[in-house]
Amino acid sequence: MNDHPTEHVALRFDATPRTVLVTGATGFIGRRLVDALLRDGHAVIVLTRSPGQAARSFGGRVRCIGAMPELPADCPVDVVVNLAGARILGPRWNDKRKAALRRSRIALTDSVVEWIAHAAHKPFLMLSGSAIGYYGIQALGDATPLDEHAPPQPVFMSDLCREWEAAAYAAAQHGVQVECMRFGLVLGRQGALPMMLLPVRLGLGGRLGSGRQWLSWIHVDDVLGAMAHRWRQALSHPAPGGCSGATNFTAPECVPQVEFSRTAARVWHRPSVLPTPGWPLRLALGEQADLLLEGQRVVPARLAREGYVFRHPGLEAALRSLK
Repeated sequence: MNDHPTEHVALRFDATPRTVLVTGATGFIGRRLVDALLRDGHAVIVLTRSPGQAARSFGGRVRCIGAMPELPADCPVDVVVNLAGARILGPRWNDKRKAALRRSRIALTDSVVEWIAHAAHKPFLMLSGSAIGYYGIQALGDATPLDEHAPPQPVFMSDLCREWEAAAYAAAQHGVQVECMRFGLVLGRQGALPMMLLPVRLGLGGRLGSGRQWLSWIHVDDVLGAMAHRWRQALSHPAPGGCSGATNFTAPECVPQVEFSRTAARVWHRPSVLPTPGWPLRLALGEQADLLLEGQRVVPARLAREGYVFRHPGLEAALRSLK
């Protein structure tokens, strides 16, 4: 499945040209964000472990640095978008793996905030990544919608998101408005969706575990659209004290996993009859299997309250746009 940057949706972040520091810029969301920012007339600085490779991949249109100390304190950065973080799904969550996940998110965010502390020109906004894993897991059969005020739980994924957000909120001490973006499953031609669709496209899709677990998702177009929306909100309605809080980046329509499989099978004209039991995943992935077998019914309450209009509010149309 070849991808198309941002699906070529035109976005307006700001009427004033800005300088934007982006971490995680070479990832699925980050690359589309950089393209959208450049099209909107902004200058982009990319923090990456491979500056030379990143510079080539962006055709020399962005400035690339390998570590925050490489950026002079007098470099004027207006907005920070912090998306960096190692992939959550992967090796089992042993102590070493958990430490690596924390380091890739929290330690990197700490380094950005430390740079801001000494910067001559403070950014007015920091959009920082998080995930709906903040809310832990929701009991099967519980249809309670989780808005931004729902509490975290004492599980690793929730702790990771909470610590990541706390690291970002430290920038508020330096006069920066901080917005944490709690992403649901992001649908696009890259990211997690191609792997999720593989059994469906092979005619082997169906219920995963109980199939009753809620699946909160958002189309990549709306990830970028909501970022632009929150940026404009920060300009028009600046938060007192800097911390503007968290926003759920999820679509209005949340579905059980079995309905997701059925919808994908219908879109790709495949059967959806073969269930996958949960126990092999539990055996192979341990605690990490909760990401697949448990779920959360997360609602975009803040975006709805502010009048954000989703480009892809429904699952079937969202999936059809990605065929």
